[in-house]
Amino acid sequence: MGNCFVKLKKSPAAYTNRYPPVQLYGSASSTLTAYIRFALLHKNLTIHFVPTDTPPFAYETPVLQIGSETVSGYRETLLHFIETKFPNPPLVIVSVETTPLVVRVTWLQHQSVMWHIERMVRWTEDLATRRGKKAVDPAVGSPRMEVKKFEKSYSQLLEVMLEHARMEETVVFPVLDRADRGICKAANEEHARDLPIMNGIKEDIKSIGVMEYGSATYKEAMCTLAMRLKSLQKHCKQHFEDEEKDLLPLIEATDLNEEQQKVILGQCYDSMKATHSNLFDFFLEGLLPKEAMQYLDIFMKCSDQEQIASTPLFR
Repeated sequence: MGNCFVKLKKSPAAYTNRYPPVQLYGSASSTLTAYIRFALLHKNLTIHFVPTDTPPFAYETPVLQIGSETVSGYRETLLHFIETKFPNPPLVIVSVETTPLVVRVTWLQHQSVMWHIERMVRWTEDLATRRGKKAVDPAVGSPRMEVKKFEKSYSQLLEVMLEHARMEETVVFPVLDRADRGICKAANEEHARDLPIMNGIKEDIKSIGVMEYGSATYKEAMCTLAMRLKSLQKHCKQHFEDEEKDLLPLIEATDLNEEQQKVILGQCYDSMKATHSNLFDFFLEGLLPKEAMQYLDIFMKCSDQEQIASTPLFR
């Protein structure tokens, strides 16, 4: 994950920071460093991150410095310090302990996908209504450069969505089908119907990329694209809500023990290798800091240290 910094979706409370900045020293490739950073973001703290992968730093574990106070150590030590120093909002998340882990992971993936679809819809509407090249933000480059970035972002979203669907089809739904054969047939059919729509949107974006910016054809194509994305957004929202209401709660009825849940979670991560490696930054961007922390927490609880070290979640 490079420098361990991900631009995360923020809760309203994140804009009312009451606490002083926190210096975080740690390895840029460390899962623990990233996890502690998400814990600090959950507390709505301003963080100054200092990578310690190169001299003169030689810290084996993350170090937190707040004013004259400095603390170092492993996960529980650092979390205890953060919770004691900044009690609100609390780090303890009861729902993670009472809900089957595969249900929580699936829900968090739904959250990220829906945030990204909404962002793509708003971005498309903005592109369709702009007037002239001067309306383009220099930070995103020329109009053609922005369309390329838009295309890349949708391709990333498409890959996450396809991997998520594959995870459900090959790991989550079979667990339910073993208990009640055919119960997930409708959900699998929904996935099959969505694929042509998603691929069609990708082809539309490619066509727009070669059109003259601001032309009547360009604007018409953008308006059509916005409508297709809104349709996809509505369909995905309904599909996810149906799964969360009718299917995922049934996972609890399968009475999976802790070890079985860990095995299933491992299979889920294996089926989404791109999302959990080169697209991990993109995926986490669609989550609130506390949600990103939950996602990492589940992964770390369901993996041994060797597996965590060998998994390309962070670079």
